[in-house]
Amino acid sequence: MRILLIEDDLKIADFIIRGLKEEFFSVDYAKDGKEGLYLAEVNNYDVIIVDWMLPFISGQDICKRLRDEKNITPVLMLTAKGDIEDRIEGLESGADDYLSKPFAFGELVARIKALHRRKNYGKENILKAADLTMNSITREVRRAGKKIELSAKEYELLEYLLRYKNRIVTITMIAENIWNMQTAINSNLVNVYIYHLRGKIDKGFDKKLLYTIRGSGYKISDD
Repeated sequence: MRILLIEDDLKIADFIIRGLKEEFFSVDYAKDGKEGLYLAEVNNYDVIIVDWMLPFISGQDICKRLRDEKNITPVLMLTAKGDIEDRIEGLESGADDYLSKPFAFGELVARIKALHRRKNYGKENILKAADLTMNSITREVRRAGKKIELSAKEYELLEYLLRYKNRIVTITMIAENIWNMQTAINSNLVNVYIYHLRGKIDKGFDKKLLYTIRGSGYKISDD
């Protein structure tokens, strides 16, 4: 799971980052609202954690900007403000959940996971690319009616590619979202899984679906 943390208190930020990494989450960090909004706009995150009071742009304004831009990434707002009126104001700005400081780290993780599950409820159950279909409920994958057996990681990789169908996904994006790795040194691992996945979904078919975009990454396309 890829998380964006926007928090100007360095001690709190360090505490959260270390804890989330121990939970095997991938974490990007911004120390002010301006940097945080930029990262939220140019990257894809599963959950955004944002402090209310931030330099340059407040957490509340970040939420409003993202919602105005039709960005529906779940937002968990952290704040020392605990009054019910403040909670209502935070939620009405576009935040999905609200956690008052100080908080127990276990509760933070539980809320992140709950937001991520809620985000996935609205996703399509049947993903398609040409004659390739994936049922995300039964986890069954077929091509031209023929069942394809995939390992757990091959399935996750294929689902990720299908949800970004016709768009390029970089090796870094795959490594962060499938393996929670943040460095490009894991490119060999990604390449190996792409090779095996391509052998299962494209081998024996005239129309190829999984493309390598040299210097950029990969994409599944049914064009």
